Amino acid sequence: MTSRSFMRIAVAGMVAATGLAIAAAPASAHPKPPKPPVTVPVRLVSINDFHGNLEPPTGSSGAIVNESGTSVPAGGAAYLATHLKSLVNKNTAVVAAGDLIGASPLISAAYHDEPTVELLGKLGLDVSSVGNHEFDEGLPELKRIQNGGCHPVDGCSPAGKWKGAKYEYLAANVLKENSDRYVLPPVAIKKVNGVKVGFIGLVTQTTPTIVTASGIAGLKFDEEVAAGNRAARLLRLAGVKAIVALVHEGDPIAPNQSPDACPVTPGAGTRIAQGLSSDVDLVVMGHSHEAYICKTKDPSGQDRFYTQGSSFGRVLTSIDFQVDKKTGEVVRSSVVADNHVVTRDVAPDRDITKLVDTWKARVAQIADKPIGKITADVDRKSGPSGETALGNLIADAQLEATKAGGNAEIALMNAGGVRDDLVYAQKGSEGDGVVTYGEAFTTQPFNNLLQVVTLTGAQLDALLEQQWQSGGSIVRILHSSASLTYTVNRSQPVGSHVSNIKINGTPVTDAQQIRVAGNNLIVGGGGGFSVFKEGTNLWSGPLDIDAFVAYLGAHSPIAPPAVNRVTVAG
Repeated sequence: MTSRSFMRIAVAGMVAATGLAIAAAPASAHPKPPKPPVTVPVRLVSINDFHGNLEPPTGSSGAIVNESGTSVPAGGAAYLATHLKSLVNKNTAVVAAGDLIGASPLISAAYHDEPTVELLGKLGLDVSSVGNHEFDEGLPELKRIQNGGCHPVDGCSPAGKWKGAKYEYLAANVLKENSDRYVLPPVAIKKVNGVKVGFIGLVTQTTPTIVTASGIAGLKFDEEVAAGNRAARLLRLAGVKAIVALVHEGDPIAPNQSPDACPVTPGAGTRIAQGLSSDVDLVVMGHSHEAYICKTKDPSGQDRFYTQGSSFGRVLTSIDFQVDKKTGEVVRSSVVADNHVVTRDVAPDRDITKLVDTWKARVAQIADKPIGKITADVDRKSGPSGETALGNLIADAQLEATKAGGNAEIALMNAGGVRDDLVYAQKGSEGDGVVTYGEAFTTQPFNNLLQVVTLTGAQLDALLEQQWQSGGSIVRILHSSASLTYTVNRSQPVGSHVSNIKINGTPVTDAQQIRVAGNNLIVGGGGGFSVFKEGTNLWSGPLDIDAFVAYLGAHSPIAPPAVNRVTVAG
């Protein structure tokens, strides 16, 4: 029995013992309106899918559509810091929804993402869910990143012994395979502006299908809603009523929309946002690399926001709400969410600029490391079909990297993603054919993920026809792996250029199911290749640059591939 219950009984006893009567209020009297609850403001600022982008990302990864519908350059740690400082106040917690590390540019990946985790600590990050990429190097490595210590193989970075993350990783649906024990804390409780706020960390249950087997060995990934609800009960038992789920899962959106709109195609993200217990007040999402502010109903019919902030540090999400000081509950009607584009028209933060420059200087040693040899220039000179030797070489590397995990049969590489030649003799040298990591990196510097989807033979045909766009006035070549051959006849109408498609010499049928690899730009429909979006059974693999480096090392010395995979008939 609580002290408040004792007080009610005591007051009732006193009234009975003394025989005091409580007069009824006159019928004309108006009851006093209940006092409004005393509330305190809380702000969350969230980030997701940063992927180690310390430097401003480039290409399509370095721009985003703003609230006015205009594509603007965005991202870069120094600009992110400036924008974040403008959003943070004494009522703020900084949170994240996973994939902060992994699939990172060289400046971070070369040191197992310690530079990125250092940056996030300096930015004041409090707590994050794990993402699937946090498991790229396995749970022991993730725990090292969390707790500190030098890498067991590569040793300490130039910065010295790693001290560990200043923020906490959560994983409420990641369990040991045999014991069902949590491998990381499922929840965290933070005091924000004097009130307790509970956080739940969840990662997509599809993680085992998109991470290498070694990365998730001995782990199982439970369904997100059930695991989230168990975690919510833990927080309620601890007396925490304001609860936020940090979920590394999300939905696709219709392109070119304001980051504050909700143009989602409902999928796993919406399912989770609608299914989590009504105890969960807000859902901060990631994984699909989209920007949206959405509202749905929780199981009890209350409004509940779910948000996502794009990727690569291009968007910060602010979420403001009031917490009832007496009950500890979030006042749902008070919630306001906003996506802020991390533009580059502000002064970059000096301290973060210095940190990034330091790591740029350190990584120069990695950039100069030899990784393989070529026997002659491998360049971007087009053959009759539009193929290039370098484009075909990259496609071959991507096929090899996606065969085992993604069961890829062919790979396609967009010509626009091939940015520089591999030169046998560098300026001032007689030429030895050595390729350095930095040289390989300049050929495809966008750090795209390799992905695989299933297309039918008919869809593959339609996809290859999309190389001729806007009535044929724009040609965007897709370089193909050696396993794919076909014929092009430009004298035929647009939409009928491609014929005689074969995989490893066998003709393709319309109904045939084919596993097709490409980078995440084109697999997501970019470059005008919208047919890719019809693909099913998406699998995500390594970075394109990692695949290329591995291929060069395994097959060195490499001769320029022939440009004869596409036959020109007319």
